[in-house]
Amino acid sequence: MAGEASADLHGSHLVKAMKGMDTHMVFWGIGGQRMERAGVRILIPSSDMAVVGLTEVFFRLRTIAKARGKLKSILKNNHPDLLILIDYPDFNIHMAGIAKRFNIPVLYYISPQVWAWRRGRVRKISRRVDRMAVILPFEEEFYRKRGMKVDFVGHPLLDALPVQIDKEKVKEKLGLNQGCPVVGLLPGSRKEEIKNLLPVMIRAAEILERRYHSIRFFLPLAPTIKREFAQSILQDTSVEIKIFQGDIYEILSMCDIALVASGTATLETALMEVPMIIAYKVSPISYWTAKRVVKVPHIGLVNLVAGEGVVPELVQDEVTPERLAHEAVTILDSDNLRENMIEKLRGIKVSLGKRWASRTTAKIALKMMR
Repeated sequence: MAGEASADLHGSHLVKAMKGMDTHMVFWGIGGQRMERAGVRILIPSSDMAVVGLTEVFFRLRTIAKARGKLKSILKNNHPDLLILIDYPDFNIHMAGIAKRFNIPVLYYISPQVWAWRRGRVRKISRRVDRMAVILPFEEEFYRKRGMKVDFVGHPLLDALPVQIDKEKVKEKLGLNQGCPVVGLLPGSRKEEIKNLLPVMIRAAEILERRYHSIRFFLPLAPTIKREFAQSILQDTSVEIKIFQGDIYEILSMCDIALVASGTATLETALMEVPMIIAYKVSPISYWTAKRVVKVPHIGLVNLVAGEGVVPELVQDEVTPERLAHEAVTILDSDNLRENMIEKLRGIKVSLGKRWASRTTAKIALKMMR
């Protein structure tokens, strides 16, 4: 069960690792194109399920209810050997309860962020989930203290990270000149995030272009977002922003700085050692609610893993073109600040563990099935 783009990526790697250990396995579930290419029969596309914020979920209630009914029927009548949940907490914790009712073992891969908000869900998880495979170093102790069987498997993004990138070849492909600043715009993997953040990022790009005449802007899209949707938002700007659908790591390897939506993309940017500014913006009701229940000092995974504010975070009303541009200029114009930030990003990369999270989790999954 992978309800959004990053979960689809991690799910695809896990499926490939499991099939490498047992070629006779059959996979069904919620996912996207990557999981489908890995050999999963997709019952509900993850793009139909992905939402951000509390108010936004109401527009998908009918879809989510249908998905629950369909999956409940499959769990009851087909009785799979294992249910693997990937993040997407409210839906997945509910499905874990149904699986438990039918005596189907449950592995939760990539923990919901219960350590940040609604910690009471841990009791429900411990009753319904047989084993946790967590990807952030501090999560292992969190669950172990609460009596759960848990393994820190490392971060799956390390599996996707290219061993080497030919930067000269990428530079030539993108038509970059020596010395021109390059800015990556990463407004998220869900439509709601794009609507909230991309227009502000575009206005910030206009401000930056007036300051740096040779500056370049790249917009790598998540697989869940269609190029036409992004182009419809870009049509009102005179700034040239090149859209890419493909290898995010090649684009990031060329970036001097990135404006990034809070989420998995912040870790992808950190792994490529690119200084960034994190932006978080949802509907006023969603923000008002989140502000009262979230119990962590930072919103960005990068800063949470580091245990300090390594990169700037702009939240809700702070997410303005002027603030984004100001923070970007501060970083671009200070070699010392950039180098210090890059050094700390390297430390985050080390703390996320070694490669082969997918392979380690696959071994756990096979053991549970046997």
